[in-house]
Amino acid sequence: MSEYILEMNNISKSYGDNQVLKDVSLKVKPGEIHALLGENGAGKSTLMNILFGMPVITGTGGFKGELKIDGKLVNIATPHQAIDLGIGMVHQEFMLIPGFTVTENIKLNREISHPNLASRLLGSDLESLDTLQMGKDARTALDKIGISISENELIKSLPVGYMQFVEIAREIDKSGVKLLVFDEPTAVLTESEADILIQVMQTLANEGIGIIFITHRLGEVMKSAQTITVLRDGRLAASVRNEDTSIGKLASLMVGRDGAENAGEQARQFKSGAPLALSVRDLYVDMPGENLRGLDLDVYEGEILGIGGLAGQGKIGFPNGIMGICPASGKVEFFGEPLQLNCPRGSLEKGIAMVSEDRRGVGLLLDESIEDNIVFSAMQINGDYLTPPPFQLKQTRKIRQAAQQVMKELDIRATSSVQPVGTLSGGNQQKVCIARALALNPRFLFVSEPTRGIDIGAKQLVIQTLRKLNRELNITIVMVSSELLELKSICDRIAIITEGKLAAMLDPQASSEEFGLAMSGIAVPEE
Repeated sequence: MSEYILEMNNISKSYGDNQVLKDVSLKVKPGEIHALLGENGAGKSTLMNILFGMPVITGTGGFKGELKIDGKLVNIATPHQAIDLGIGMVHQEFMLIPGFTVTENIKLNREISHPNLASRLLGSDLESLDTLQMGKDARTALDKIGISISENELIKSLPVGYMQFVEIAREIDKSGVKLLVFDEPTAVLTESEADILIQVMQTLANEGIGIIFITHRLGEVMKSAQTITVLRDGRLAASVRNEDTSIGKLASLMVGRDGAENAGEQARQFKSGAPLALSVRDLYVDMPGENLRGLDLDVYEGEILGIGGLAGQGKIGFPNGIMGICPASGKVEFFGEPLQLNCPRGSLEKGIAMVSEDRRGVGLLLDESIEDNIVFSAMQINGDYLTPPPFQLKQTRKIRQAAQQVMKELDIRATSSVQPVGTLSGGNQQKVCIARALALNPRFLFVSEPTRGIDIGAKQLVIQTLRKLNRELNITIVMVSSELLELKSICDRIAIITEGKLAAMLDPQASSEEFGLAMSGIAVPEE
């Protein structure tokens, strides 16, 4: 009998030239709660996709390394094979059918049936559901995790927290479950519900089920896990016993970079005393997966403010709420004057521009030319590049001259200004997005995930461009990014948003531990 339920040894995975995992190992014992930590993009999801034989892995050349279940080498090519081997997953995003009962969701695709007259004559597809036995099985699973909800309740009538417990009950109702993966299971739970869920995990572990607990909440990790594995940039940063580490050490391991390692030119120390450019109080934004829940934040004229945090915590919701792209409520002032929310045109007319994180879906007209993309917003909002009323025709020569000038300044590489934007590389598309925002002559600029999906050379050019706009044109910039190193390299201050609120306002030179703690929702200790 093997000491481990699961062994993932020297796992490596690449997508083309992009290596997302390199020699990562993970071992889980029976009855062990094993926490898996790491920043967004550290490789956690890819590792779990390999464990479950997901098509995103098998359809892209597979992976290198070996996988063992109970000491036996296995090849998991499909999720069905993973389930047959006793592996289950409790997803962060619920996989439940709202109009079905708790029992129907728990037994979905594993229904119990019995013969009747029609099935005996016409085939087993007409067998009757054994609702009594299915209800008994569901009740057993719910009792096993100590949840008292009725097995006949409709899912849509349950509180969010209890939906999570139904997900767990569905997994443990499956026969032969040996290993359960909990993917950010407490993200949608209240503190008391999270405590109950940890108790449930401990109950399952006591029965010999191995658990992989993926989370960013380090307090919960220290409360529940025996072993903790930390991934960073696709590599194994550490695998430690609970008693040999601390919240601070884990936070530092997750981030792994201090201010001294910042790339490129260091940001100047921003001088306090500048007037308020943007004052935000009690801001709520309804953006699926990126909600804000009462954000208070001040941005000063002339600074570059970074907005960081883990995925799903609300940082993307901030610019989308201010710009009226997503429904928002709260009190916002722009240079001392009230800013109307839910009004994109109003924000643009006041001098606020935005480079969206979704450059292909929101930021660009992919089938149109570079020059038309650059001037589009300026034409719509300010009436620029149009002849005087009443005809207001496009001034094609003026547009072309302006586009060629900005293409030169931003080093947008293309055959000409009439080339369709959709044919450009990711980096050049991003620079067109910036050029489009600049054509509005803004006082204030949001840039959301400005270097996502572009190569390292293009990233440096984008960062240099933003620094130049701030230094030379005195444009106040709020830069939202999942790349903490980038924020440290350019920003004057960095706000970390966790669970829809401001968790900490940090100096770019703050320690890895401070950033890690803030992103995990733990107050940074006072000196």
